[in-house]
Amino acid sequence: MLSFRLAKGCATLCAVLCCVSTTAQASEASVQVLYSERPPYMMASPDGGPSGLTGTPGTRAFKLAGIPTRWLALPTNRQLLVVRDGSTPSCAIGWFRTPEREQYAKFTRAIYHDKDWTVLARSSLADKGDTSLQELMQRKDVRILVKDNYSYGSELDKLLARRNTVIAVSTAPTMKMVQSISLGAADMMFVSEEEGAYILEHHPAEQTRQLRLLRFKDMPRGPERHIMCSKTVPDALIARLNQAIASH
Repeated sequence: MLSFRLAKGCATLCAVLCCVSTTAQASEASVQVLYSERPPYMMASPDGGPSGLTGTPGTRAFKLAGIPTRWLALPTNRQLLVVRDGSTPSCAIGWFRTPEREQYAKFTRAIYHDKDWTVLARSSLADKGDTSLQELMQRKDVRILVKDNYSYGSELDKLLARRNTVIAVSTAPTMKMVQSISLGAADMMFVSEEEGAYILEHHPAEQTRQLRLLRFKDMPRGPERHIMCSKTVPDALIARLNQAIASH
């Protein structure tokens, strides 16, 4: 009889502990995860989170870490404001790690490493025959289109800061920026090898026939992309995301 009571007691205790664990996980506050559609990095997925080169590993990391999420599509500038504000625990997928952003955000391990940068240029610029990025950047008549509050990695950021060229800043999504290059509102923009190939393959022919993808030997390699979180996201949660990222 004593043996039966002990066994029954252990079973009851295990059931209580399992219930407590399940309840704790279910009651964990969800994290707001921000993204914007930008193929091939981010594309809409039927299950709610994004897919793509950074969307898929970012979504997988939250799932493997067992972190409840609320997905929210926002323009990139809005994402930066939400993460900087920090009033709601929030993370954004696929961002470069820079000293400025580290002042108000936490970063996970890298979820993707870009290939080399390339120049997406109008055919008229490509026909000038420049053989290096340095040579191209010396042209005072070249108009470079850059995204507002965007980083192109430390090397390109420094090069743009001491440029001789004209810089045009855009808050538009990449698709609209590509259209601006095609229509001659600017001469070039920087894109990764992956993004450039996607643009030439998937954008309308009336745009791409005016475009060329330029590759130079002195073009820096693309940086790593991370999940960027507000300071209000606990370090323990960042550690869980890092463990999930490292497992793949």
